[in-house]
Amino acid sequence: MHYISASFRGTHGGEERDMGNKMVTYNKYKSFLFFIKKYKLTELVPPEDLKEVFSKFAGGGSHMSVEQLYQFLVEHQGEENFTLSDSEKIVDKVLQLRRTHQETVHGDQNRETEITLDDIFRFFLLDEFNSPSKTEVHHDMNAPLSHYFIYTGHNSYLTGNQLSSDCSEEPIIKALQRGVRVIELDLWPTTNKDDIKVDHGWTLTNPVSPIKCLESIKKYGFVASQYPVIITIEDHLTEELRAKFAEMATQIFGEILYYPQPEECLSLTEFPSPESLKNRVIISTKPPKERFESNRIKDNRNYPALDGSSTESSEDESSGKESLDSTIEVEIKSTNGRDRDEGDTSSCECDRRLSQECSPDYRTIITIHNKKLKGSLKDKLKTDGELRRLSWSETTLEKASESHGTDIIRFTQKNILRVYPRATRVKSTNFKPHLGWMYGAQMVAFNMQGLGKSLWLMQGMFRANGGCGYVKKPEILMQKLQCDNEFDPKMIMPVKKTLKLKIYMGHGWSLDFSPTHFDMFSPPDFYTKFFSVRLVLLVCLLMLQRRRQR
Repeated sequence: MHYISASFRGTHGGEERDMGNKMVTYNKYKSFLFFIKKYKLTELVPPEDLKEVFSKFAGGGSHMSVEQLYQFLVEHQGEENFTLSDSEKIVDKVLQLRRTHQETVHGDQNRETEITLDDIFRFFLLDEFNSPSKTEVHHDMNAPLSHYFIYTGHNSYLTGNQLSSDCSEEPIIKALQRGVRVIELDLWPTTNKDDIKVDHGWTLTNPVSPIKCLESIKKYGFVASQYPVIITIEDHLTEELRAKFAEMATQIFGEILYYPQPEECLSLTEFPSPESLKNRVIISTKPPKERFESNRIKDNRNYPALDGSSTESSEDESSGKESLDSTIEVEIKSTNGRDRDEGDTSSCECDRRLSQECSPDYRTIITIHNKKLKGSLKDKLKTDGELRRLSWSETTLEKASESHGTDIIRFTQKNILRVYPRATRVKSTNFKPHLGWMYGAQMVAFNMQGLGKSLWLMQGMFRANGGCGYVKKPEILMQKLQCDNEFDPKMIMPVKKTLKLKIYMGHGWSLDFSPTHFDMFSPPDFYTKFFSVRLVLLVCLLMLQRRRQR
């Protein structure tokens, strides 16, 4: 329960009244020496439903043995994996709490090997044994990476706002300690063009060394979770600096840096699983351009961003612009009439006779290729090519989902979609994460240094599955259905099943608090639990609807 004591002075008094099934304690305090405010604290007693169930499994008695508790947990609570040893641990913990409570209140002693109705009621409030989210990994972790929602950071190196805050390795460390699995680094040449810095380009932010960032990822990457850390790179480097970064990454990470061999790349039909990549680091960015020697631009002074040896972004974030259709994209035609764009590069053209504009080592260490195809939006969401990742702003996703919702879901069943905050969120705010999750977007990238409800929703979501940073997507987002029966999250469907949830008690709530109290001042613990339950219920309802339709 939350107590607010700021600017309260004076003495406290109280009285207790018995009101049926509730014990109400009235307290009062003096505020500013002369105002007196009276408030009540209600101590709930076990509800009738629990009394009936307790009596059933206790054989009509007033105490429940370890064996009877085990039977209750397995048969009534559905805890199929519980053992008798688990029940003994629960009894030990509950009895310890009872002794503490009785020493301060009653001093009475009951049988030390059995628990009472009040004991089991307190048990339901213990996070250690009865948390809404399990503390161990319990999802199947052997599916491809595209089958999971992944805890993803955006501009992970920033300490504050997007325009003028410092860049540091500290936000990266904090994010990894919280279980974040995707770290973003923006790589830029230094002023003299002979070294690399991590910086938010075209802003007033102060850079940080990439070596510090990579060393921090290696040191703290697997403190909170053993499952893979993915580094998404926004690449603005020259050919020489890309080679330098590749050498830097391979030296720092050593054997924990995973990347497929060229022969594996050619035969790759799905991404590796989180289980197979435990304690490994993988890199995701746009492969450097490859082009025929005869088609090089002779004079690149007017097209610095299109020259492979200049600073070329691997994401669409730097410019703050992104197009949904090729009709508003700038296209440069080569001498043989072939379009030259970032989407022309094949992720596995390792053996072609091309002149690469960077060290091949840099291309080799890229596991997840960020690749954008040319053409209409439907063409960009094709799934019959090589595995790839798309990176969209929240605005792009909202527009695309209006007409191509099922195409996006189909794309994310095999490939990876990353969604990042729009460029105008300069205060490091975030959008509603379910806008990406409902279409299967694996990487909903968030500013982890920010605040607010959206971030709390993200934190609540990834407490699931033992807090490992990977949450298996619901089956409805992975089903391969016919075109006339595809799932569209925005489709209004008839109610097939109504799920009723009875809440017996809300711990930490008071009638004296204003309706907005928990929005403005409550720590994330309370808020995220509530909304994570709501999200789980939403997914359950969607799955029930689909089953009834079969």
